[in-house]
Amino acid sequence: MFQGYQTLEELIENFNPKAETVETATFGMGCFWGPEAMFGSLPGVLQTRVGFAGGTTPNPTYRHMGDHTETLEVDFDPAVISYEEILRKFWQNHYPNRGNYKGRQYISLLRYRGEQQKKTIGIVKREMEKSLGEPIETEIAAFDKFTPADERHQKYYLKRYPNTLEQLKDLFPKPEHLVDSTFAARLNGFVKGYGKMKELKNEVGSWNINEENKEILLNKLETIKW
Repeated sequence: MFQGYQTLEELIENFNPKAETVETATFGMGCFWGPEAMFGSLPGVLQTRVGFAGGTTPNPTYRHMGDHTETLEVDFDPAVISYEEILRKFWQNHYPNRGNYKGRQYISLLRYRGEQQKKTIGIVKREMEKSLGEPIETEIAAFDKFTPADERHQKYYLKRYPNTLEQLKDLFPKPEHLVDSTFAARLNGFVKGYGKMKELKNEVGSWNINEENKEILLNKLETIKW
């Protein structure tokens, strides 16, 4: 039976779907709360976290991010969702050429990890430019560093439901347990309006975790009151 006092490592191991290969996408497309919810709702996305990247200011925070950009990191299973699909979702859901009244905070930013991601970005960028009808001005460069934002910014929309969080305490005894949880990423997307409960139940039912832990998650979806 599930015990609420398990460690974060045990939580991830027991309740996150497994993948033979995990890749990471790093990008900024405006305020990071909405993109985390949107990408967190996608099958194949394993973990999401918001933070800061692209600048030189040491130890950036939400109040003092300096020349950094609000950024999202997405860990995903390429056997379920490809980097190409991630990029299309990225470019289709913001205008990459708009001005930014807060310096670099909300610019369109993309950081690639390795030559394959760089090559894929070039291919999808050309495709998106044809669709947009103008050159894309997203700032594209090799990944350097990502600094996670404070815990209160992670899974932001889910945290707007304190009664729900209380009902999740047996599964997530500490707020920081939400950060790396696939289940929390899906709930964060769901409360923002991405996807339907039936779809979420079907997906969780297909996760490659043991049946006892799967039943715990499905029961939580059945009994939780919003």
